[in-house]
Order: sequence, then C-alpha cells, then structure tokens
Amino acid sequence: MVIERDSDTIIIKLNASLIDMETIQKFADYFRLLESNAQNQGTQEEADELTRESHQNWLAENQGRIAKL
Repeated sequence: MVIERDSDTIIIKLNASLIDMETIQKFADYFRLLESNAQNQGTQEEADELTRESHQNWLAENQGRIAKL
C-alpha cells in the first residue's frame, strides 16, 4: 500500500489482486461519508435521510448474502 498526499488530495494505492472491489466500495462509501460530514452544514433530517439511503444501498448489495442466512 502506498499513501500519497499533496496540498488538497490523498491518493491510496493498493495491490488490486489482494482486495476485492466490494471491499473497496465499502471504504469508498465510508470516505465519501467522512468527506461529506467535513463539509456538511445540513440538518438532522438530511443526516437521517443519508443514513436511510446508505442502509438501503447496503441491503440491496447484500440481499443475496442475507437470504443465505
């Protein structure tokens, strides 16, 4: 893993053969949330809606795994 930083961006390079895209997407979603929160001046209602959307997306992506349980 290599992490690079310049004045306004951070670049993370990972060995693609070691990490699957589903895991990368989870990290990207988390980083997007952090980035959004840092810039956010929204309301609690907007935060609640974002939470609902995130849960819906997670359920849609993991429905097959949940059904196997």
